[in-house]
Amino acid sequence: MNSYEEKVKPELFKWQQSMQKRPNFIDRTSKKVQDKINNIIPDKVHQAITATIKQMIRAVLTGAEFTTSSPASRDSLQDIELAVSKKIAFYKNAGAAEGGIAGAGGFWLALADFPILIGIKIKLLFEIAALYGRPVNDYRERLFILHIFQLTFSSQKERQQIFTRMINWQAKSRDLPDDIHQFDWKTFQQEYRDYIDLAKMAQLIPGIGAAVGVIANYRLLSQLGKNAMNAYRMRWFEDRMLENGERAPLSLPR
Repeated sequence: MNSYEEKVKPELFKWQQSMQKRPNFIDRTSKKVQDKINNIIPDKVHQAITATIKQMIRAVLTGAEFTTSSPASRDSLQDIELAVSKKIAFYKNAGAAEGGIAGAGGFWLALADFPILIGIKIKLLFEIAALYGRPVNDYRERLFILHIFQLTFSSQKERQQIFTRMINWQAKSRDLPDDIHQFDWKTFQQEYRDYIDLAKMAQLIPGIGAAVGVIANYRLLSQLGKNAMNAYRMRWFEDRMLENGERAPLSLPR
C-alpha cells in the first residue's frame, strides 16, 4: 500500500462508519421537515417526479444515454482521484448554475427542468465510474451507480441498508444474472422511488426556488461526489485484498 492509499484509508473508514450510524435527532428532525415540504407540493407534481425517477432508472440500466469514454487505467489511486476531483468541481459549478436558472424561472420551469438536474447527477456518476476503471456498459456496474445515487438521497435509516448491499460488491454482483432482461429491474424501479427523500423538492416552492436551486445543487453534487469517491475507494481496497489472496470483508466495524 503506497503513501496516498495510507492517507485516504482513514477517510474511507470514517465515511463507512457514517454510512452505518443510527439515525440521530438531527436525522429524525430533517425527515419531519422533508415530510412537511412534500406536503406542500401538489400530488400531480409528486406523480411527475415519480415518473421521472422511473425513466431515469430505466435509462441507466438499459439505455445508452449515459455514455462515457473507455474505462481509464487504474495504476494509481492518486492519479485517478486527482481527475475525479476535477470532474466533481466542474459538475458542482454546472449544477449550481443550472439549479439557479431553473429555480428563478418559477415553479413550472423548475419542474420541467427536474429531469435535466437528475441527468447531471447521473452523468457525473458515470464519469467517476469510468475514471476508476469500471466498465459502465455492464448493467451490474450501472446498478452500483444507482446505489450511490440512492445512498446520497435517502434517509439515514435507508442509507444503512443500501450501504450494506454495496459492501463486497464484486462477490455480490456475481449472483446477479448476466442478462439485464433476467434481472427484475421493474420491481427495483418501483421500490427505488420510495427510498429517496428528494431534498431538492424545496426548489419547487415559489419565492425561494432560485436560492435553494443554487445552494442545494452545489451541496448535493458535492455530497454525491464524496459518496462516489468513497464507494469506489472501498471497492479499490476490496480488489487489492482479493488480489493478495485475502477475503474481502462482508461487514465493517461500527
